[in-house]
Amino acid sequence: MKTLRFCLAAIPALALTAPAHAYWEYGHQTVAQIAYANVTPKTRAAIRRLLAQTPQLDTPTCPATTIEGASTWADCVKPLKNADGKPRFGYAYNWHFQDVNICAPFSLEEACKDGNCVSAQIKRDVAVLRDHHASGKDKAQALVFLIHFVGDLHQPLHAGEKGDKGGNDVAAAYGEYSPRRFNLHSIWDGTLAERAITSGPSLVRRYSPAEKARIARGDVDDWSRESWQVAHDVVYASALKGDPCGPSPAKVTLDEATIEKIVPVARLEVERGGLRLAKLLDRALG
Repeated sequence: MKTLRFCLAAIPALALTAPAHAYWEYGHQTVAQIAYANVTPKTRAAIRRLLAQTPQLDTPTCPATTIEGASTWADCVKPLKNADGKPRFGYAYNWHFQDVNICAPFSLEEACKDGNCVSAQIKRDVAVLRDHHASGKDKAQALVFLIHFVGDLHQPLHAGEKGDKGGNDVAAAYGEYSPRRFNLHSIWDGTLAERAITSGPSLVRRYSPAEKARIARGDVDDWSRESWQVAHDVVYASALKGDPCGPSPAKVTLDEATIEKIVPVARLEVERGGLRLAKLLDRALG
């Protein structure tokens, strides 16, 4: 089971002192902003109405009345406790990822057993949003989960791994930056994601119908396989300098040449997440 890690990545050096398990704020917010910019006006109005109902979720320390707040709500609520001291949202822990072995044929059967994986919950949230009998509170919660989980699915180490807790067990250096507890997962979660998002023109814009059709094609299972393939072909291959299924060294280093090579891939994953989220939202609410 993956180690619970989430941080507010305003400053990477601070963020790395605490564990996390999702895109840092910037990645999730950017995915959400891309989606919001590309849904239909009708869908955008429906999103605003549902976000206005999120105070019913009774999580005042994790406001979700904006698209940016909604994008990080599912991580923000992880530490919240019930009166008995147990995690209030502990049931959703496994919904943020799916541990599909990159060194075996692709299959969601075991990783998504009993629906406890990110792709299964994306489908569930869409179904709740489309259910005319669902309450406003249930729809509001489904919306904020959906916004977050689509972002998670497009972080490749949430979709594929090789028995190392999604890269959490792989110590790593990012260029010359190698603080204690830095690992392969945290690189793709934050440092690399932030660099990718800020490289080149803004990803938050209106995309053409042709761009949206090309980037958002397929369904959730297709996207799961694609993200798993990126984990195999890019994440582990670049970290291990060759065979992604070879033995992992005690520590891997992503040098500057490697970082430059994989930045476009990380950037595309954010773009894919945003436009595919827009597609799902239009289908559910538009």
